[in-house]
Amino acid sequence: MLNAGKRNVLGILISVADYEGAVEAIVRAARDRVGSAVSALAVHGLMTGVFDREQKFRLNHFDLLVPDGQPVRWVLNWLHHAGLSDRVYGPNLTLKLCARAAQEGCPVYFYGSTDEVLCSLRRNLEFRFPSLIIAGMEPSKFRRLRPDEKLELATRIRTSGAAITFVGLGCPRQEAFAYEFRDHLQMPTVAVGAAFPFLAGIVPQAPAWMQNAGLEWLFRLVAEPRRLWRRYLLLNPAYVFLVAMQAIGISRFSTDGQSPTSELLYG
Repeated sequence: MLNAGKRNVLGILISVADYEGAVEAIVRAARDRVGSAVSALAVHGLMTGVFDREQKFRLNHFDLLVPDGQPVRWVLNWLHHAGLSDRVYGPNLTLKLCARAAQEGCPVYFYGSTDEVLCSLRRNLEFRFPSLIIAGMEPSKFRRLRPDEKLELATRIRTSGAAITFVGLGCPRQEAFAYEFRDHLQMPTVAVGAAFPFLAGIVPQAPAWMQNAGLEWLFRLVAEPRRLWRRYLLLNPAYVFLVAMQAIGISRFSTDGQSPTSELLYG
């Protein structure tokens, strides 16, 4: 089990944690009813913080920010000798947390995506983990929430009996959600990206060999070129260039961000 604190990658503080360490930290917070913000962050999510100082502030105030992407894990190992043998992939983290939650009788809540995805996700999770208690599922509204809607949503989640909330809104909306809801929910809020449609069986995942080689981005780009071309063809080269600058000491990449001047809560 590894959870050895955070390290600076381009100014974003990424947790040196493996699956076991992340699951243990999240379950402990769930048991203690402690509000905490957690995200599995790949290159795209990390770069949103590099180019947006308010997003950097949010990310660097997360309780746990695990390396979802292989390129993030590689850089942790290269620059900081983290010794991570695997990434902490959002869909797999979700499954491991659900297995632990089923074992301990810990209810879970899912927020985001569509009714179709959530219906398939429920069916697949209940088949895989028969004792898992799903306290609630609620689709995204695909728009900014009003203040009264935010409070109503927080109340629904809290009164559902859930001890862990999974959020699948896409980056960076889900990280803003987890950051802004931390003080409204007495439980971990875990942003897991595309885990919902992946685990629902609606969106195909890259083969294991592509994931291990850090080529999942290529698989997803081929599958959804119009939506993802900017993310991968622009941000990936920028990530490599900036990592090289950090490695040779041209830039130290400050972790200071700017406190958000307003909420960016989407639902």
